Amino acid sequence: MPRATKIVATLGPASSAPEVLERLLRAGVDVVRLNFSHGTAQDHIDRANLVRAVADRVGKPIALMADLQGPKIRVGKFAEGKVMLVPGAPFILDAARTEPGNVEIVGLDYKELPRDVRPGDALLLNDGLLVLTVEAVRGDQVHTLVKIGGELSNNKGINKQGGGLTAPALTAKDMEDIKTAMAFQADYVAVSFPKNATDMEMARQLANVAGEPYRHKPAMIAKIERSEAIPQLEAILRASDGIMVARGDLAVEVGNATVPALQKRMIRMAREMDKIAITATQMMESMIVNPVPTRAEVSDVANAVLDGTDAVMLSAETAAGKYPVETVEQMAAIAHEAERAEEFGLKDDFMQRHFGRIDQSIAMGALFTAHHLGCKAIIALTESGSTALWMSRHNIKVPIFGLTHKHIAERRMALYRNVQPILMPTHNDRDQALAEAEQVLVERGVLKPGDTYAITCGEPMGYPGGTNMLKVCRVA
Repeated sequence: MPRATKIVATLGPASSAPEVLERLLRAGVDVVRLNFSHGTAQDHIDRANLVRAVADRVGKPIALMADLQGPKIRVGKFAEGKVMLVPGAPFILDAARTEPGNVEIVGLDYKELPRDVRPGDALLLNDGLLVLTVEAVRGDQVHTLVKIGGELSNNKGINKQGGGLTAPALTAKDMEDIKTAMAFQADYVAVSFPKNATDMEMARQLANVAGEPYRHKPAMIAKIERSEAIPQLEAILRASDGIMVARGDLAVEVGNATVPALQKRMIRMAREMDKIAITATQMMESMIVNPVPTRAEVSDVANAVLDGTDAVMLSAETAAGKYPVETVEQMAAIAHEAERAEEFGLKDDFMQRHFGRIDQSIAMGALFTAHHLGCKAIIALTESGSTALWMSRHNIKVPIFGLTHKHIAERRMALYRNVQPILMPTHNDRDQALAEAEQVLVERGVLKPGDTYAITCGEPMGYPGGTNMLKVCRVA
């Protein structure tokens, strides 16, 4: 069995050299994340072109994910780059301040903070390592007392415990970055800090308009990192193609102890709604500086795999870490071992689901048949990748191969759990297409004489959403 869980790796200074990137792809990376919080538009275009060139050389479909920065909810800069905050000391956050800060006061990138807080609120800085208690709001100044102190450096993030910051999900910079992402036809666009379905609908509309000259529509990923997003999760999922369990900012807002159960709930809901789930943040954090992960990190990655996540994501580990390739190798090995221990049973899936579409019913029929006949593979001849996506929402110990003639569908399927995308020339003749699909998997060593496999396609060929045929074959 090939590894089912996909790996998302962030590109950065440690991984932008062509030879390192090639090693990363060969080690198991399926999706490359471009972090729009750093770099210029041209930087991202150049890196996207590099990824596509290296992927072609490796002969592997790689999806590109453009991750938008979102609102800058951060403190400003300090005269000496950082200060040490002492518990019990007063500290002022000043939205009007333009000069560098000191141990008593600092400016804000987020100018709306004085309007969003009131006395008694807790503000968490630098991913919750520092905690300030709001004492008073005076004009543009938020006067606080340091509850938990420590080092505070330039441009560290601010969260309000329990949520409630009014910053919009899409900034003017994000809107320009969407245009940049469409210039290189990013396969996925990840939206930071959405609070509701409207944020995702607006992002999709902007992306579709920006992508129109290229005839490109990206898939949209909602990064769940605000407490306000949790009650709106189902609506956000309906407006998106998938979610990212962004555990950093989310944990700061809702509390660390709440996140593991939320992670399981979000992944389960995404799978039930035929959406994608990505688990992110600090998965292999220690490997930024160490050549091996901690036992807790190994368990964390394995647990996400057992939860049913489509992908596990690496951030600084591959962007700036000392061991980017080794990190991917370790993550791939952990995922593979966890998958071997997975329990699966299609009975509950079939008894509790209702299929209102022919193509969905065919996809489910392929899973059921392949499971009971012990098929070596399931092949989905697909225009858009939807049939392969529906199949991938269910645990089954049979690899799924999504065969398509469209590059966008091939790359998009690179993120689907247990789906191996393959580019194949288009055919209008059904029998010729079925024969060539079998030949492709025989040549790759997936199938050999005597093996059975299930294959789905649509008649007539070449229409998205037209899957209406399931055939069980034996290799001669």
